Amino acid sequence: MKLGSIKTFSTPPPVDKSPDIGVPLNAFSDLVRLVYLGATEAMPWQSLVAEIGSIMRANWVTFVLRPPDGARSGLALVWEPGHPARIATTYLRHGYALDLFVNLPPDHVLSLDETVDESELKQGEFYKQFLEPGDIGQMLGVDFRTAENIDCHFRLCRPERGERFSDQNRALVQMLLPHLKLAVDLHSQRDVMETERALYAGAVDRMLVGMVILDETGQIMKTTMVATDILKEGDGLNLAHGAIKAIYQPENRKLQEIIRRALATAAKWEPGVVEAIAITRPSGRAKLGLIVRGIPLNVWSEGKRRPSVAVMLRDPERKSVASQEILQDLFDFTPAEANLALLMTNGLALEEAADELNIRKNTARSQLRSIFSKTGVTRQTMLVRLILGTV
Repeated sequence: MKLGSIKTFSTPPPVDKSPDIGVPLNAFSDLVRLVYLGATEAMPWQSLVAEIGSIMRANWVTFVLRPPDGARSGLALVWEPGHPARIATTYLRHGYALDLFVNLPPDHVLSLDETVDESELKQGEFYKQFLEPGDIGQMLGVDFRTAENIDCHFRLCRPERGERFSDQNRALVQMLLPHLKLAVDLHSQRDVMETERALYAGAVDRMLVGMVILDETGQIMKTTMVATDILKEGDGLNLAHGAIKAIYQPENRKLQEIIRRALATAAKWEPGVVEAIAITRPSGRAKLGLIVRGIPLNVWSEGKRRPSVAVMLRDPERKSVASQEILQDLFDFTPAEANLALLMTNGLALEEAADELNIRKNTARSQLRSIFSKTGVTRQTMLVRLILGTV
């Protein structure tokens, strides 16, 4: 469907240096705060759509952060009075393709009656399926693209017989627009960083190394999965009031001194000095290996609870989490060869692995020769190093 007659603008309409936006300065300031807060919310901008909907006396507010296309589904937030904001699944699946109030000139705040002929609108399926049941007769909207090329649509709705959207309402949305653009880009960048962080944390776990991040007071901020498992065991290390402690006092005194030195280097923005300590486990299992390093703060870093120290934990008895399927894909192993390689990576000798797999030792030797041939190594130690370093 095509839009009805619409004005053509070559540039966004000029904005008065001090436009009348119809709300007090403190209310506008709070809206701006919610725009940026929305970039950090679990459901982004849920507080903003509720607040601006209330201020504008709207009966619906919709914020489309990603219009649906053939390659991926869209993402839209919808709010109505008396209900929390939610994802507009029905609109994305069925309504967006019928919607006439789309593809507006970028950065121009326009009303529905400026863009779509009323008779054409009311004859269409979008009006019958979405607008009329929702008592929507008026809409004010703006389409915009951010610096990161993210397309967004923002819509405010009122009943047909409700108060008309005023010039003040338009000016308010126009004033919020640059903040919305920046906040959407900040959310996108934050999402990328969180994805990368999860990827790196997963890679560290696959290497069988645990990571604990401490803040500037030595309190634990984050732990990876392997580190969480090691600390939960309480075998050599435990948690006390949010800090990491060694069970045996002489080792704990040494550990706390190492952490204090690492915190001191971080506070001075100096390169992190790496120190190591072995922690005895009461169970008699092999000692845990700890490496402690300060994380130098950026000169612009402010605020509390900043990552200041990284503590890496290594349990020499922890088994490899490499999968049979990955080894088969990487090295063209047969399933039997992959199983044997995994057991040997986890420290079993050839004879022990053969017993574990319930196969003859000659069969295991034959499989090991094939494994060496496919990987280009000649000793078990080299094979372990290759698999751990690769997978």
